[in-house]
Amino acid sequence: MPAFADDRSDEITAALGALPSGSPVSEVARRLLDLFTGGSIAAGRRLPPERQLATTLGVGRSAVREALAALEILGIVDVRPGSGTYLRGTASDLLPQTLSWGMLIGEHNTAELLELRSGLEIYVARLAASRAGDAEIHKIEKTLSRMRASTHDLTAFAKADLDFHNALSQAAGNGMLVDLLQVARSLLRVYNDRAVHDTDAAEIATAEHEAVLSAIASGDADAAASAMALHMATATARVTAAAATATATSAPASDSSNQHDPE
Repeated sequence: MPAFADDRSDEITAALGALPSGSPVSEVARRLLDLFTGGSIAAGRRLPPERQLATTLGVGRSAVREALAALEILGIVDVRPGSGTYLRGTASDLLPQTLSWGMLIGEHNTAELLELRSGLEIYVARLAASRAGDAEIHKIEKTLSRMRASTHDLTAFAKADLDFHNALSQAAGNGMLVDLLQVARSLLRVYNDRAVHDTDAAEIATAEHEAVLSAIASGDADAAASAMALHMATATARVTAAAATATATSAPASDSSNQHDPE
């Protein structure tokens, strides 16, 4: 197979180094992932052949093959038969994705996720009050108008609510905060969508968002943070209740199915 003009196999393998003797496939994947998210490898770059990676890492080709297969499932690399293996995204693309997968495959605590989201959202509101210009404020206002118009359509309301927070994150001007919040929101999405379950709750949430926007529009960072803290307190209570309801609803069905399963 002819070498690509932009092939940097030697540079990539030099950055990897050998693994400790007997390292499992997961360690191979971790070493590769550390390299990919370090920002030194450009998106679309073809990786060295499996044999070269195996030699560099001091492992068998099967370990490299399995590690690359796992990374392909996670959307990190693209394995093209007959061509090679390519890095799919830039470091900024991969970091939130790998963080999300890492949290998804590990045990996570809903209460801790809610604390994380609350802290991030409060900080975002503070930053947005200091950094948002007229264009950003107008974008946030549009999402709030959609919330006001959809208090009787909770599906549309949930989408407008999410768009409000996304617009707020963009106005804060911190890409890493956007990525972290996206992970937390994704993991809480199943409960967030159920949290506002009637028109009264939607109207209360809308009023809370109005207070946040008012503070941001006036450039008052302390007031924006306080308004978001109040919203996060009530939102956390709603999400916690939704999570408890979902758990209580699923438990009897699980018990029932276990009773009827053949031993």
